[in-house]
Amino acid sequence: MHEMSLAEGVLAIIEEQAAKSGFARVKTVWLEIGALSGVETEAMRFCFDAVTRGSVADGAALEIVAVPGTSWCMQCSASVPVAERYDPCPRCGGYQLQVQGGAEMRVKELEVE
Repeated sequence: MHEMSLAEGVLAIIEEQAAKSGFARVKTVWLEIGALSGVETEAMRFCFDAVTRGSVADGAALEIVAVPGTSWCMQCSASVPVAERYDPCPRCGGYQLQVQGGAEMRVKELEVE
């Protein structure tokens, strides 16, 4: 369950921003998670809730923004949508794909008070 270490990383980002900006509480965290990132969203919710207890983000809502996966197909010379890594190209069925998007996870926004 690598989501626990990812949630700890998110909390570190939040605490760093709290120290820089001087806010006392986080109400909502928007987290972008790509379809190809390998992050299980329900596990991430569980881990986020566990690691934020007693912190500046204790009780904060976690809003997950799903980012679709996209790859560049070398045979089609086009960007194509993909649901999972190592899926074939939905246009030509080829496997010469290079991931372009959807592999990331990032803190997009914080609502604070």
